[in-house]
Amino acid sequence: MDPKKLSLAKKLKTKHPEKFNMVIGFDGFIDEIIHVVDKRLDSEQFTRIDTIELYAKRIEKASGLSTNIELVTVQKKIGGNGPIMCNALAKHQSNIQYIGALGVPTIDDVFSNMASNVKLHSIATFGHTDALEFDDGKILMGKMTTLNDVTYENLIQTVGKEQLLDMLSQTDLFATVNWSMLPHMTELWKKLISHILPLLPKKDKKPILFVDLADPEKREQIEIQEALNLLKLFKSHFFVVLGLNKKEAYDVANELDLFDNESLVNMQISLEDLNEALCENIDVDELVIHPVDRSCVFVKGKFYEELGPYVSKPKLTTGAGDNFNAGFVLGLMLGLSPDEALLTGMSTSGYYVRNAESPSFAQLIDFLEEWGNDLI
Repeated sequence: MDPKKLSLAKKLKTKHPEKFNMVIGFDGFIDEIIHVVDKRLDSEQFTRIDTIELYAKRIEKASGLSTNIELVTVQKKIGGNGPIMCNALAKHQSNIQYIGALGVPTIDDVFSNMASNVKLHSIATFGHTDALEFDDGKILMGKMTTLNDVTYENLIQTVGKEQLLDMLSQTDLFATVNWSMLPHMTELWKKLISHILPLLPKKDKKPILFVDLADPEKREQIEIQEALNLLKLFKSHFFVVLGLNKKEAYDVANELDLFDNESLVNMQISLEDLNEALCENIDVDELVIHPVDRSCVFVKGKFYEELGPYVSKPKLTTGAGDNFNAGFVLGLMLGLSPDEALLTGMSTSGYYVRNAESPSFAQLIDFLEEWGNDLI
């Protein structure tokens, strides 16, 4: 039995997430969740390749030759960091404006099925992801040239400057995610800072700005540094939170030359040292890192870490990080302590990977109670 988790579940029963306003953007994908066939048994039955390592060996054997790999789509769903995070937060009945690549001139039917408490604004055509799922991770293969149209100009043309100002003036959360796949996101941030930020009211309790880079490995070092340098400029009007998974955290630390290369490549730097160095170097208000089996956060000079409800055979892993982000920022908006927000984030992702859907607020509380009673 864990009194901390049970106490948090009890506390959440007094909270009202439906009162929050949120603005989330700016990507949009249609995802196909795919299993890779190992052996075909008959027209319906097959065994799958369970791990990325085995898949890599299958590909390696074809070097200099050729091979045929069968992919089976097991689910077609809304994709993209923004829509998945939005869907998770929408389960709590908050008022959400989603701005992103959902289809032009009309929004694709896949996105039209998003919750009724989400108002959609489409500024570009969506990308497409083949998500190859394995027990030890996933390989995301994206087609995303349409995301070149996610620009400040298309944002203003579609939403309107006055309406955008109204949204951001009233919001409790502004989430801008998937920077790495949006080529013009840095320029969009610059124009928000110069054209929109000065017109926003300053509040005693700042709304949260949550940023997720989403695996920046393919971007050049100078691009990563330029984007990260912009985040501190939002602090005049927002409480700025940067979220990274474990791989992204070590990659960003390497790009910023915070530790020696060998220690970073071998992941020998402790999460605490890594988290503190990143937060202080990038100069954000809070920095959260979520490995598979735990999560940690550095805020106001203090480090917090919590272990997660790990599951060896998840039903769905694509979107787990976005669900963690949704649960974590929900915890922050609800006024929870940093460690409680970590638990709320991991409960959201823990429920998601077990059930292939995000939890409602009641289901989130139930999951915490079961976890606290050692039933998970």
